[in-house]
Amino acid sequence: MEREKLGSRLGFILLSAGCAIGCGNVWKFPWMCGQYGGGAFLLIYLICLVVLGIPVMVMEFSLGRASQA
Repeated sequence: MEREKLGSRLGFILLSAGCAIGCGNVWKFPWMCGQYGGGAFLLIYLICLVVLGIPVMVMEFSLGRASQA
């Protein structure tokens, strides 16, 4: 039996992000930081998120690819 595959890489990334976080968190967190004066924290948070998140995402993708074979 053939497994289904996603049509594009962007679709996979958006699907993964949608499963991991809810839309309420995406909209509410930056709004609350801006409202209460946490703009500097938000910038540092986004930088740390990218620096730490990309290696973890790459490891997860490579584990999935290795287990699929």
